[in-house]
Amino acid sequence: MSENGAAVLDVKDLRTVFETGQGAIHAVNSVSFDLKPGELLGVVGESGSGKSVTMMSLIGLLGTTAAIVEGAHVNFDGMDLLKVSEDDLRAVRGAGIGFVFQDPMTSLNPVFTVGFQLMEPLRNHMGMSKAAARSRAVELLELVGIADAEKRLSDYPHQFSGGMRQRVMIAMALSCDPKVLIADEPTTALDVTIQAQILELMKELRRKLGMAIVWITHDLGVIAGIADRVMVMYGGQIVELAPVIQLFENPQHPYTRALLQTVPSVRGSRTERLRVIEGQPPILFSPPQKCSYSARCNHAFDRCLSADPKRIRIADGHDVACFWDPETGGPRDE
Repeated sequence: MSENGAAVLDVKDLRTVFETGQGAIHAVNSVSFDLKPGELLGVVGESGSGKSVTMMSLIGLLGTTAAIVEGAHVNFDGMDLLKVSEDDLRAVRGAGIGFVFQDPMTSLNPVFTVGFQLMEPLRNHMGMSKAAARSRAVELLELVGIADAEKRLSDYPHQFSGGMRQRVMIAMALSCDPKVLIADEPTTALDVTIQAQILELMKELRRKLGMAIVWITHDLGVIAGIADRVMVMYGGQIVELAPVIQLFENPQHPYTRALLQTVPSVRGSRTERLRVIEGQPPILFSPPQKCSYSARCNHAFDRCLSADPKRIRIADGHDVACFWDPETGGPRDE
């Protein structure tokens, strides 16, 4: 939805369906967004809102039970990733689009050294010799702040702490100089000290390398400090998309407002209970026929129960999919 400058990644009408024993699950529903060079796009929402499935759909990382509904387009570097061959898509993974997974212990192979796992994509994607790949692997470990990098190449994943394993995953994702880095909750399992180090590392790498980053998280506090724009997802849809300051100062969707209210505050009474969003995200056995959030929304009215709101532009760079207007407290003028 960018208006200024060419997008490095442009997604149009992405819809992903999973076939299960209980029926088809419509996990991603008409998602459209773009990513500008050097931009950091935060993607937020509860577990089950479609964040990870959306990003994994882009580069074919879902299993055989998943299918992309015809009509979608994922344009990257002059090609539609949904129409290229598996070999071409494999070449894009790592070389064009890097992916940092949520759990580094399950993403790294425990039977191979860290050096082998770092060098493999360099040799496969970049055609480097073994010596050149080893030298580059050392540079990458140093880049992400791992001491004694040459020596650590011979170590196995279990010999690294959780924070160090996550740094290794980031190094692997950066190994082929991708234009886009997708980070799927990369700091969730880490303590706050290591989390802060990883966040500073990503800021530094972004400055040095100028790559575009998609940061998937449920932590709005993290997003406030690193993102340029924020994409709020619910029910496999984008319910709000806005510049980060605008989203925090003037949230338009009831779900965004509810998420912001759940963020702990350092002010106020210590006896006040943390707020929660009552209910659970929907399991969609059919494409949305009404507002997916209506069952949990305090502002829902008749139209919300009979039609699925489409995203509309309400301000410069600020889109929302909601029939309710927080300015008037009533229905939004179309």
